[in-house]
Amino acid sequence: MEYSIFETEIKIRPDDIDSNQHVHNTKFLDYVLAARYEQMINNYKMSMAEFHERGFNWVVSSTTINYKKALKLSDKIVVRTQLVEIAAAQSRVNFWIVLKESGKVAADGFILYTMISLRSGRATRIPEDIIKRYSV
Repeated sequence: MEYSIFETEIKIRPDDIDSNQHVHNTKFLDYVLAARYEQMINNYKMSMAEFHERGFNWVVSSTTINYKKALKLSDKIVVRTQLVEIAAAQSRVNFWIVLKESGKVAADGFILYTMISLRSGRATRIPEDIIKRYSV
């Protein structure tokens, strides 16, 4: 199945900048997580609050980030994400952090998310109705 690519514009903040005068590497993951949180609401129509109400949460199991270009405070960026696979308790999301003006990729990679039960804290199979909602 081919899943949609969603975009979220992210503002670089002064406190994202490190002593080398560019965005600290740890902020790249923050940008992707913030974009996904917003996309859950705007694109999938299922907020994190709704997952919690159903007794579920998502945790990051694995992350790969390929840094390609430094980001500066004056840059405008867009985070593009695409769900590429859902299997059992996990979903894999590819991402690209793109400079808005040039379209150049500053970083790319993927995140492997695992759905857990809030009650047990253990991985739990993603329900079919959630898979259907995310299959856009």
